[in-house]
Amino acid sequence: MSDQAKAEQPIIICRDVHKWYGHYHALRGISMEVKRGEVVVIFGPSGSGKSTFIRTINRLEEHQRGEIIVDGIRLSHDVRDIERVRMETGMVFQQFNLFPHLTVLENITLAPIWVRGWPRAQAEEVAMQLLRRVGIPEQARKYPGQLSGGQQQRVAIARALAMQPKIMLFDEPTSALDPEMIKEVLDVMIELAESGMTMMVVTHEMGFARAVADTMYFFDQGRIVESGTPEQIFGDPKEARTKLFLSQILSH
Repeated sequence: MSDQAKAEQPIIICRDVHKWYGHYHALRGISMEVKRGEVVVIFGPSGSGKSTFIRTINRLEEHQRGEIIVDGIRLSHDVRDIERVRMETGMVFQQFNLFPHLTVLENITLAPIWVRGWPRAQAEEVAMQLLRRVGIPEQARKYPGQLSGGQQQRVAIARALAMQPKIMLFDEPTSALDPEMIKEVLDVMIELAESGMTMMVVTHEMGFARAVADTMYFFDQGRIVESGTPEQIFGDPKEARTKLFLSQILSH
């Protein structure tokens, strides 16, 4: 496939994705395509399958039926394919998952040095650029425990970006933060979206969705109930279930 043809292909293709935990049917036929540079926001009630779905994209969760193709690589049991997909996808979780015994700089440079094989000087230079990008270069020598939650999450974003991924996955990145710290993390995510990064974001932050999402997907009970642009979803939702959820979430 030529570079041109590849550039026009969706970077993420999901077709009829199903996932079970024992008898519990967590994902019930999820299909979506994500274009390069697209920002997708997934929202819905707790237990609707949002986090499970986003974790299947880099095989943190295994799907049992259907297919997932990331940047032309079909996710299967082949460990090499899983590793190739993980090289291209950065992930930011609710909990920051930073190594507490490593400094901020060491947290960010660990994977580029060990996985990408970069010299330490190069890894540290990139790490400092990223810390400037997320607004906390002065925290480089501190340990995670010395930082606020908002600062720790920004370090987690910088750490994911250090691997120079093509796709960034965010699983409710602000839900563990105090309200006054949410904006500083969302501002970094907005800048990332505006820079052209392909992003898939599970979030309840509807202001963020309205500002930067290209497409929104409303999940409920393991299914996509409705999808559309923010204008469609906020201005003219078609499904009663979507209307009810939005009325509850927007009234807070």
